[in-house]
Amino acid sequence: MTTLMEQETLGERFRVGDGSALPEVYERYSGPMFATALNLLGNREHAADAVQRAFVQAWRAAGRFDAGRELKPWLYAITRRAAVDIYRRERRTQEQLTFDDTLEVAIAEPPSIVTVWQAGQVRAALARLRPLDRQVLRLAYYDGLTQTEIADRLGVPLGTVKSRTSRAQQRLATLLAHLRD
Repeated sequence: MTTLMEQETLGERFRVGDGSALPEVYERYSGPMFATALNLLGNREHAADAVQRAFVQAWRAAGRFDAGRELKPWLYAITRRAAVDIYRRERRTQEQLTFDDTLEVAIAEPPSIVTVWQAGQVRAALARLRPLDRQVLRLAYYDGLTQTEIADRLGVPLGTVKSRTSRAQQRLATLLAHLRD
């Protein structure tokens, strides 16, 4: 755990444009920033883009950072704004929305530590699935394909897709049972 003095020193180094501060800030905050962006956008590629944009914006604005304050909330605010920009860009370029209409409400409030923890639990549970089962869930829930479309894309019978989906959902339910409470 970092001390307040270390945070202030890193914040000051970042503020004055010390090139060695940027990798430290990235190492310390990029993971939580990615989790925040992923929670808001629901898409790993867009979340990675949001983090990259946030770091570029933060580095450009580093001179305006108040080193007497914590760096983390400032970076998270920039990340949230970058995620909103990406969401709006995607919304304009897609005829049919792939994001839930409640996303705009969710963006207004930063994710709680519980939400970020739960997202981590889901990612860990997904990683424990068999690759073929995980692939079917990804195509269904992240890419929005129907089971028939998944069968066509993978070149497998529809019944195989249905059984993989069922098996994966049951396994996830077991792995995530502790989140129900």
